[in-house]
Amino acid sequence: MREVDADLSALDRAIINAFQGGFPVTRRPFGPAAAALGDHGVEVTGTELCERVRELDDTGVLSRFGALVNAEAIGGAASLVAMHAPAERFDEVVETVNDFTEVAHNYEREHPHLNVWFVVSVADHPDPDKDGDDRVEEVLAEIEAATGQETYNLPKLQEFHVGAKFLVDGPVPDGDVDLSGLAPAVDPSDRSTLTPDERDLVVEIQGGLPITETPYADVAAAIDADVEWVVETIERFRREGKVRRVGVIPNHYALGYTENGMTVWDVPEDVLDEVGPVVADLEFVTHCYERPRHAGVWEYNFFAMTHGRTEAESERRVAQVRETMADYWDVGSDDWDTLFSTRILKKTGIRIAERAESNTA
Repeated sequence: MREVDADLSALDRAIINAFQGGFPVTRRPFGPAAAALGDHGVEVTGTELCERVRELDDTGVLSRFGALVNAEAIGGAASLVAMHAPAERFDEVVETVNDFTEVAHNYEREHPHLNVWFVVSVADHPDPDKDGDDRVEEVLAEIEAATGQETYNLPKLQEFHVGAKFLVDGPVPDGDVDLSGLAPAVDPSDRSTLTPDERDLVVEIQGGLPITETPYADVAAAIDADVEWVVETIERFRREGKVRRVGVIPNHYALGYTENGMTVWDVPEDVLDEVGPVVADLEFVTHCYERPRHAGVWEYNFFAMTHGRTEAESERRVAQVRETMADYWDVGSDDWDTLFSTRILKKTGIRIAERAESNTA
């Protein structure tokens, strides 16, 4: 049973389960979405569905509704960074780090040395001979100079899975409604850059779609574009990977998923490519990456993020990751760790507008 803290109706639970992806990219998407819920025994009209999604968004059960933009495919670069903040200077160091606009998320995590973990997000480098990764290194040098603390850059070397889905007890328990086939047939382009019109579209939808019965038409009106172009471009972005999925984005804290465990592993190189996809397939693993080691400080090269509603549930899920790992190599007690977050130090959106602008041609 998937229990949640939020007081949710059967319709609420159906919405959360069914539409964390695969929401229709059509002129009037709520009608076919409502019909799909009807096929699962949840009777609702398109208008009622739209109103309920809006209410879930207004009350904070949803973080937003719309297209989840893949910032990495839009432009610029981002990296996970770890550092040590001494206890006697902790607040000062964190405040200095957080003052950098390039720092998006920042968490305090349980680790004997590396207790501050943040994400740096930058636009492409203004120097045509350099790239976003060079700009990340420049920002880290500035942070080190400002704090007097060394940073440890942990860029993503390989992505095995990004797909945080938080299902709840109720209708459509497997979250298997996929109405993406209702979108127009479009072919992916081979361009890595954005046109000015595409940039404007990305900036408009990055924070979510309007929760109306005609969300794509409303976006089109906001950027003075044709609605069919908006629909076709969002669908093309989805196929190209610039948009990861279209649907509701739950606030996992509101759903009771308050335990956030970052499990880290020293996986032998010869089994890494086998282990990655298998761990990524575990339903409770929301992010799964290969990242670099830092000799003498950080010996782990594999990250798998888990979420749970209680500490006990999180521990069971971490144990399941370990059992899965053990099918491929002899996992010792020193070969892994779990870094639970103890405090959110900063949480702002990735600055997609600047990254899109830097990648516009």
